[in-house]
Amino acid sequence: MADIADVAERAGVSIATVSRALNGKSASPETRKKVRAAAKELGYVVSSSASSLASGRMNNVGFMVPFVDRWFFTSVLKGVEAVLLDRGYDLTLYDLQGVDEQRGKVFANSLRRASVDGLIAASIELAPDEVRTLRDLGKPVVSIGGSIDGVSTVNVDNLRVSRLATEHLISLGHTRIAHVGSGSALGSAFQLGDTRSEGWQSALREAGIAADPSLFREADFDIPSGYQAGKSLLAYNRPTAIFAASDEIAIGCLLAARDLGLVVPRDLSVVGIDDHQLAGFFGLTTIAQFPEEQGRHAGQMILAMLDQDDVDPQHHTTETTFIVRSSTARPDPAS
Repeated sequence: MADIADVAERAGVSIATVSRALNGKSASPETRKKVRAAAKELGYVVSSSASSLASGRMNNVGFMVPFVDRWFFTSVLKGVEAVLLDRGYDLTLYDLQGVDEQRGKVFANSLRRASVDGLIAASIELAPDEVRTLRDLGKPVVSIGGSIDGVSTVNVDNLRVSRLATEHLISLGHTRIAHVGSGSALGSAFQLGDTRSEGWQSALREAGIAADPSLFREADFDIPSGYQAGKSLLAYNRPTAIFAASDEIAIGCLLAARDLGLVVPRDLSVVGIDDHQLAGFFGLTTIAQFPEEQGRHAGQMILAMLDQDDVDPQHHTTETTFIVRSSTARPDPAS
């Protein structure tokens, strides 16, 4: 049976380099590829128990989400997983399912058992005591979706993108612009709903347009909730445009408009945020926030923190792209 020395000889590198490459430590992509190819040819498999005893590491990172069945989180997960797998790390998924009790169990049991080396939390606003628990356990943390004191973060500038979405509608000549935002537990993380609503109000205010409270509706970040909010909004004091806090909300509003006999964009313009996989199908104007790329950045951050001790928190704001499709146009003069 081949051992690590055989792999080193086949790959033309030192035994230490083989250990780093196969155990998720720093090594160039070319070296990792060469070492893994040699290990595969020889049928050599790293012993996870021996590796963890030697390094004090499990080569495993936790990924905590409020809902695993939402497009945004599955996209972020893809990005995180791609980076971790390339470095030989496993990933443990903690799906909180919107239930606080699940979260308590993760911090009280799973993380304390040292089953993961670090944690990536997506749209989870960690409390100060939770951050302290992770620090005391020596586990680095990366947060996706908002700022936490002393924690590395990957964010989108939600105030800016909300302003841009509203400003696009204003530039087309709309003045009766509604906002359908979040009122869910998900939306409350990092005050996401408040921030996107603030962007809507700020853009209107700077254009000299008063934000009409009757043109605001709450919705969860999903299509059914967007549909119900859209029907409520469009059946009363109808606006000429809607800025939705997410693409799924926006799609729900588009479906509600259709069922009410409205033609988009002649009777109603709609813009969202995300560039959801269905956005192009619905011709939705949106701001792409690239969740898979956010996941890749978070994965790279956590690995850098595991490679080095005492790394200062890093903060990355991801780029966004405005995509104009067929759901927005100038308001109909007859409206």
